[in-house]
Amino acid sequence: MAQDPRLTELLRWSVEHSDVTLDDPAAAETAASQPSRSQLTPEMMAALMGGPSDADLMKAAMELITAPDADVSLENKLVAWDNFEQLIESLDNANNMANLGLWTPLLEQLAHAEADVRKMAAWCVGTAVQNNEKTQERLVAMGDAGVPALVAVALGAAEREDVRRKAVYALSSACRNYQPAMDVCVEELGKRGFGEGAKVDAFDMDAVDAVIHALREKAKGA
Repeated sequence: MAQDPRLTELLRWSVEHSDVTLDDPAAAETAASQPSRSQLTPEMMAALMGGPSDADLMKAAMELITAPDADVSLENKLVAWDNFEQLIESLDNANNMANLGLWTPLLEQLAHAEADVRKMAAWCVGTAVQNNEKTQERLVAMGDAGVPALVAVALGAAEREDVRRKAVYALSSACRNYQPAMDVCVEELGKRGFGEGAKVDAFDMDAVDAVIHALREKAKGA
């Protein structure tokens, strides 16, 4: 079985800071004068102290987000959303969303009755897929619940402007430098009578910016 690198680092740290240095002043002086060979990160401290991992925190946040409205207030759900968004700013945590089964409940929130929830869902999608091909691929793999759902929110005439703008942000993050997402986006926009439907190069930032700018302008006055 592969050794958890965090446990290896914890073991190394514990050896470096063992009772030998406490009982032997010379050893303590030597250890103090040399750069530490290991770095004890907050995550390792959490593992050492038995605290929750980021994965645990992400799952807990999503449980609150998806709980019945009668059980969890909107205010508390928005706090959970904020915590979730901060956690998935980490590339590793964003990549771990698929393993934790968090993509489906996240995307389902794009259809929530509460506008603030839809806004946070779009915001979190944008954070998760930004500059991350692995999560961009996952979003496209979610089918109609992914990019098409974001297009629907971005162009929703009855949608609140700030919600539409967050959906545009998510589309911008999803499509930049990832052609499959851009192709789906352009196709969906064409179905809704927006744009010419011509292929857009996802690696041509000027071309991508033109699409996103037009969407932002549409979001302001939809």
